[in-house]
Amino acid sequence: MIDFTVETEIQRPPEQVFAYATDPEKLETWQTNTVSAIREDDGPMRVGSRLREVHSAPGGKQLESLVEVSEYEPNRVFGLTVIEGTPVHGRMTFEPTAAGTLVRFHGYGSLGGLMRLAQPLLQRALARQFGQACDNLKRAVEQHPAG
Repeated sequence: MIDFTVETEIQRPPEQVFAYATDPEKLETWQTNTVSAIREDDGPMRVGSRLREVHSAPGGKQLESLVEVSEYEPNRVFGLTVIEGTPVHGRMTFEPTAAGTLVRFHGYGSLGGLMRLAQPLLQRALARQFGQACDNLKRAVEQHPAG
């Protein structure tokens, strides 16, 4: 089982952090392994919205996945479930603090077959990767709060 949580405090209100973190057009600015993220539907983001994401992997490989918004509470919770791709799902919470917003990223999932043996290694790599991504999110939102 893969299960990790990363916490980052961002000195901006939850509305600004949530808006930035959930904007597919901004995803590649803070998740550095993201090549692209394209909505497959129109209208406002909501439960059921789908994104086609492409991520760079070691060795120059590109991995494509289809994710679906499984939780959406504006300024509070954003959850994604992987429909196609490596089944590691994500949930972000945005909690107001005296200094701004505490962002918690929770990654979880389970690999099958022989890939199950790689779960401990993958968990460490993903926790490190999303720790860096949350640091990038912090820098991006604090430097460019309006957008």
